[in-house]
Amino acid sequence: MAEVTAQATIEERQLLKSLHWWDGFVIALCNPGFLIAGLGFSLATIGALGSVILWGISATVGLLQNWIYSETAAMFPDKPGGIAMYAHQGWRRYFNLFGPIAAFGYWIGWSVVLSLFGNLIGGLATAQWFSGSKFGGPAGDPELSDGGYFSTGLVDIGLPQLIGIGVIIGVWLFNVYGVRPSLVLGYVTGILLMIPLAIFIVVPYFTGDWQSSNMTYESIEGFSDISVALMWLFIMCWSAYGIEVCASFAPEYHDTKRDTSMALRSAAIFSLLVYVLLPLGLGGVVGTAGDYGPYYVEAFKSVVGSGLGGIAMIFLIASLVLSMNSATADGGRALYGIARDDMTIKWFYHLNRFHVPARGMTVDMIVNVGLILLVANNLAILYASNIGYVFSHVLALSGFLLLRRDRPDWPRPIKVGSSWKVVAGILAAFNLLLVFWGVTQLDLASTIGGYDFSGPFYIGVGVLVVSVLLFFYRRAVEDKKPITFRDRDVPTVPSEDELRMLREEVMPDRSS
Repeated sequence: MAEVTAQATIEERQLLKSLHWWDGFVIALCNPGFLIAGLGFSLATIGALGSVILWGISATVGLLQNWIYSETAAMFPDKPGGIAMYAHQGWRRYFNLFGPIAAFGYWIGWSVVLSLFGNLIGGLATAQWFSGSKFGGPAGDPELSDGGYFSTGLVDIGLPQLIGIGVIIGVWLFNVYGVRPSLVLGYVTGILLMIPLAIFIVVPYFTGDWQSSNMTYESIEGFSDISVALMWLFIMCWSAYGIEVCASFAPEYHDTKRDTSMALRSAAIFSLLVYVLLPLGLGGVVGTAGDYGPYYVEAFKSVVGSGLGGIAMIFLIASLVLSMNSATADGGRALYGIARDDMTIKWFYHLNRFHVPARGMTVDMIVNVGLILLVANNLAILYASNIGYVFSHVLALSGFLLLRRDRPDWPRPIKVGSSWKVVAGILAAFNLLLVFWGVTQLDLASTIGGYDFSGPFYIGVGVLVVSVLLFFYRRAVEDKKPITFRDRDVPTVPSEDELRMLREEVMPDRSS
């Protein structure tokens, strides 16, 4: 048997096989942070009962998708980049533009986590500790802070923005110096995350702060409940589907078959529990008094007392830092992966001396510093990124079906039952419906998000257009190949190198 190497085979440097399944689980702990970021909006618009139902549905879809992605992740143990790679492999012989579209849609969905949570952390910190400071201006959501701000003439800069930018740069530094420093941050913030989760999920039932009268389903005037529910399910995808992040690290697990499967499935089950129990517990305390975030401070004070409010806020911010940490790691690997598979410019196909895709991470950092300075509404940013992100899931699920049909002889270290083909088809159609609803109901989206401009739609579509242009540039200029819309020579069985890796994953590892 070929000895299991310590590195996944790639260009001049290698992604190190340094992760176990529980490391992937910790990386996926970003998902409760995503829920925290969006839960206030849903409580304010559809109520506590509506939030429990819809977040539960969305998390259930995410769990089912993760079971399916465990098969495709194990099929390609040498490919970083997550679900967009499965979409590319499935669709390339039919319409190869779906590859870069899925890849950039996936990337932008993860990338904007930095600006969203940078805004939120800056605003929460300012509201908690610096509300009277000179530069405590708005950070995305004006309700989060008080005081004045400094205008450069082009942008408004306040303390919230400066804090948010500082956190983005700090998380970027942890990641560009390798996976291990990033994981240390992940473990620390993951442990801290358990405390606010316990406070909101368990403690209110013992203190008497949870009230069944707060569990209501609210309506939005002028829109039917069904249309609002579909729009919220579209928005919730950004949070609830994020557990697929474990698949992006498939080449870096010690045992790709076992660790990838365990990470994906354990993260999905934990996420489902949190996505039902957190809206239930917190919603029973605050009811529809959700909105943009400061209610977390009041809820902490109500449950554990005002003396622990500041400490509880530190734990809450730590959970958001964990989400930013995972997003930086995943976004950089997404850009690296699509360049590795010839879907965008070669510049991204590079690892630094710490064996991480620092160029992609740096682009993420620069883009999000710009967003945190220039874009004022967090839900508008989320909506813009969700167009491509949810569509990437449509392509990945349909790609799974195409791979089953077109590559029946490709080894599958993890193979789900045939009934999952039906599930994949239903989920792909469901997500396509959500994308259609999201891009056609702009008035409803702006009403939920509290903004009155159509810019987010054009930003979301613009990212996908740029992905196609960069694909054309890669093919025509860098690779000097003709531009075609179908890849003719698509392998139906692995190469010798790929087959060797797959055999090493199927056979037990006796080298350690």
